[in-house]
Amino acid sequence: MERKKELFVLVLVMFLVMVGFGIIIPVLPFFAKELGASPVQLGWLMAVYSIMQFLFSPFWGKVSDRIGRKPVILIGISGLAISFFMMANATALWMLFAARIFGGLLSSANMPTVTSYVADITTPENRSKGMGLIGAAVGMGFIFGPAIGGIFSKISLNFPFYISGCFSLVTIVLVIFILKEPLRQKEIQETPHPKSESRWAAFTGKNQLLFILQFFVSLSLAGLESTFPYFAEKQAGLDTEKVGYIFVIMGLCGAIVQGGLMGPLTKKFGEGKVIQGGIIVSALGFGLLLLTTNFATAAIFITIFGLGNGVIRPSVSSLVTKQATKGHGAVTGLLSSFDSLGRIIGPPLGGWLFSQGAGFPYISGIILSVIALCIYQVYRLRYMELRG
Repeated sequence: MERKKELFVLVLVMFLVMVGFGIIIPVLPFFAKELGASPVQLGWLMAVYSIMQFLFSPFWGKVSDRIGRKPVILIGISGLAISFFMMANATALWMLFAARIFGGLLSSANMPTVTSYVADITTPENRSKGMGLIGAAVGMGFIFGPAIGGIFSKISLNFPFYISGCFSLVTIVLVIFILKEPLRQKEIQETPHPKSESRWAAFTGKNQLLFILQFFVSLSLAGLESTFPYFAEKQAGLDTEKVGYIFVIMGLCGAIVQGGLMGPLTKKFGEGKVIQGGIIVSALGFGLLLLTTNFATAAIFITIFGLGNGVIRPSVSSLVTKQATKGHGAVTGLLSSFDSLGRIIGPPLGGWLFSQGAGFPYISGIILSVIALCIYQVYRLRYMELRG
């Protein structure tokens, strides 16, 4: 019962964090433009956050192994809150950059530490279900956040940033008074740790191929997210409002699968087969998107992609934590780092491919999915003792 309560609190925490983060997504480009940002500068403003996530996620994961999950989660959410208020009061473009860099540095603690917490409180059999619930919370936050941001941006462009900051403050209170340090982590903290071990030390053994696999999955997803609005406009004449509805549909379906079906799927088939199935369905979705002609086909095809893509990260997270020889934070931090690297490279690569041809990002997505599937096959053949 206690573990169910802790998991529920974690799901609520991640939902509130991602609502706050999602609120600024539709507003930040316009706010930055108002402060004089060029398209290139806007691209860097979006990318710098992911760069900080890439650099510091492994660091925070290891810190959470040493000092505990709860204090690191508080650091991450506090950094996010401060960055939101910094952006709300920005009067120059450099101030937005400073806020994004600061926010990325500290908030990179959130995802690896929360997923480590889930690994601490779940059994190996139920771990994918727990990871799926966190994925569902993230997805739902991204659905509600942008909608809230769009509504309140009518008051002023900086008002949504204040709302995001307030969401983060509420989350901080929730963590302080309700979330407890997991018992397993208390035991880990009492064991001695090497004093000088690289934050990349987890990039060894069985997990190495899974980190690389996650990079290719993230790379293909980021390329799709950054180009789909332009693709939908060109192929089907869809405006930004309809594209927004499509992402909501995809997000809701993905949240349902992650939150309700991850547990039964992995119990029946194992993480390995779920990962393989997710990659195959993602590749199918990329291929179908090339046939988009109207709102209905766009919504159906991108949802097929989303359903496949949505089951991969929770399953990979479950596998890497099961095989972690030390604290879970080190491996989840490195996994988040590879995820962020894909999100750094994906948008400019997708944009360049789109400039060469509207369908090229999706053809590329098929190729990247095939590469990811081949990586998993190498992993499976090399480590035959693993289930699935």
